[in-house]
Amino acid sequence: MDKNKLPVKKDMAMDELDFAMLAFLQQDGRTSFTVIAEKLNVSVGTVRTRFNRLLEEGILSIIGRVDPAKVGFHCYAHIAVFVRPATLKETVAKKIARLPEVSFLAGTSGDYDLEVDVMCRDNDHLQTFINKVAAIEGVHQTKTAIYFKVYKYAPPDLDLLKAE
Repeated sequence: MDKNKLPVKKDMAMDELDFAMLAFLQQDGRTSFTVIAEKLNVSVGTVRTRFNRLLEEGILSIIGRVDPAKVGFHCYAHIAVFVRPATLKETVAKKIARLPEVSFLAGTSGDYDLEVDVMCRDNDHLQTFINKVAAIEGVHQTKTAIYFKVYKYAPPDLDLLKAE
């Protein structure tokens, strides 16, 4: 361990201030610490310290989110993946996760084993992607639904975590 880096407690509890900071950053990730501190009536140092802790804990990541259609992704799809034998589920998931088209991947309960959302340039690109997935050992079957139009693409609303 780097002797200059303090150990970080895992799963530290978040408080109202942490959530308020995250809400500002979700609206505009470039919001300055000074602006956040003024709006939340705390010091800039407090915001900086909390921000760094949220980064170190992996609660917050700094990314540039683009509008997929405006940069050339015109084919979105949801793919249900059936894995046989079931013991290969983790192996298949790890291989699919490495494919750059994948924007979401989860294990599921129910009829299929993995749920995959992808962004592709066009239908030909999607077909190539599906063929790659189908060639993975353990993939028994796939079912694809193309999204014709995305009406909402957003991060989670943190207000949903507040007790009613």
